[in-house]
Amino acid sequence: MAAPPASADAAPSSPPPPAAPDAPGQPQVKAKPHCLYSSNAGSLDRLLPTVGTRRSPRKRTTSQCKSEPPLLRTSKRTIYTAGRPPWYNEHGTQSKEAFAIGLGGGSASGKTTVARMIIEALDVPWVVLLSMDSFYKVLTQQQQEQAAHNDFNFDHPDAFDFDLIISTLKKLKQGRSVQVPIYDFTTHSRKKDWKTLYGANVIIFEGIMAFADKTLLELLDMRIFVDTDSDIRLVRRLRRDISERGRDIEGVIKQYHKFVKPAFDQYIQPTMRLADIVVPRGSGNTVAIDLIVQHVHSQLEERELRWDMAALASAHQCHPLPQTLSVLKSTPQVRGMHTIIRDRETSRDEFIFYSKRLMRLLIEHALSFLPFQDCVVQTPQGQDYAGRCYAGKQITGVSILRAGETMEPALRAVCKDVRIGTILIQTNQLTGEPELHYLRLPKDISDDHVILMDCTVSTGAAAMMAVRVLLDHDVPEDKIFLLSLLMAEMGVHSVAYAFPRVRIITTAVDKRVNDLFRIIPGIGNFGDRYFGTDAVPDGSDEEEVASTG
Repeated sequence: MAAPPASADAAPSSPPPPAAPDAPGQPQVKAKPHCLYSSNAGSLDRLLPTVGTRRSPRKRTTSQCKSEPPLLRTSKRTIYTAGRPPWYNEHGTQSKEAFAIGLGGGSASGKTTVARMIIEALDVPWVVLLSMDSFYKVLTQQQQEQAAHNDFNFDHPDAFDFDLIISTLKKLKQGRSVQVPIYDFTTHSRKKDWKTLYGANVIIFEGIMAFADKTLLELLDMRIFVDTDSDIRLVRRLRRDISERGRDIEGVIKQYHKFVKPAFDQYIQPTMRLADIVVPRGSGNTVAIDLIVQHVHSQLEERELRWDMAALASAHQCHPLPQTLSVLKSTPQVRGMHTIIRDRETSRDEFIFYSKRLMRLLIEHALSFLPFQDCVVQTPQGQDYAGRCYAGKQITGVSILRAGETMEPALRAVCKDVRIGTILIQTNQLTGEPELHYLRLPKDISDDHVILMDCTVSTGAAAMMAVRVLLDHDVPEDKIFLLSLLMAEMGVHSVAYAFPRVRIITTAVDKRVNDLFRIIPGIGNFGDRYFGTDAVPDGSDEEEVASTG
């Protein structure tokens, strides 16, 4: 990230510079006003502050949502833009709130593009993009008819469900999951299905009325106004509404002159004075982007939003194992196979052979938890047989690389025509947080029961992220089955706390992890022992090193 020049090096929290003409294209760091122009006071009664009141320091915003995929691919890696963060204190809750950035500005000013540029420059693994466009109110029949004739004002504060926006943002800042409506701009209505989002290090919220509510303003840690020329905004709106929202040119121009431009002058432009930073020229202003990114990085460092495995390790020490856990019955045969694969002297051939046997038993056990329904078939003797048949649509297996892929043959052996997906998750050695590096999932996975496979689960970090990936692809939580040959109690509790409806199935649970978060007594480095690769010097489990469990 390039450092901003001296003329733009003041952090947003610094006092404003003396009044002087702004250099063309330079970000404007604004003083925080106590009120807006008095001529607009009546129409902006929702807005922050009466004269003389002071808001709490450094509360601000962000933006972005829309129906975009939750992956943002950068030159360095894939950034996951919707997911539950894996940081919890000893009580299993987020210790500090996420940093929320608010992006305001006129329609088609480039807010979404600026948001994506900020995310890429930040280069943090956990980001939520939330758009105000998702929160239009449900229209009455009369309003629907007005909207069909371009006679309904979607650019008025009353068009938005601020109560839902505020409650959603509050939950996201607390690291909790939320349901976000999906708005259909063609029919001017909310779709039946809502999108699930999860908390993150950084939340970016964007919208034309991002600064138009007092309570909403107080949730925002940073306020950015994207200032773009009106002619450019009109051209962009024409292109967008015609190509993406099925509008005709006459209707777009009519709506612009009747509602959009007056609303900008009355409601949106005055909120520029509430912004901490004004970004002229939108996405073309890289100096402003650098300034914003520099400040957010400093805030994240102060908040120390990091994955604290040590705290997580002690969080559930005295708690009973969750009811969603099912452990394969420890018969003499099962215990005998565990004895063989845990023995450090076992040859690779024997390790593979008995691991495969355990995998087959584990998957057969897991299939018994799938939904079945009564059915009647006719036998070759012409007699009816009252039996049971699978009540779902399809079964899909998803392996967490690399060790998880060793379970794929066992799944294919018992599930005919099963589909397979893969996820690669590795730990950032600087932050200790798991990061998504590769993802390949079958299409329409949301309708399937998903068998999520990883050979060992230590802290649960990688398993939690993998579950979150599935949730973000609309797989219902109660249709996810996490399978592992060996788990630590810590990992079981971590996954069960974050996702209480996920079924956890294993052949054994070991009680402890050591100071390096290796399962004790454990099974060693499963990937190295199975694939015959060089062992990690301390003999630890590869999954616990590469993906933190």
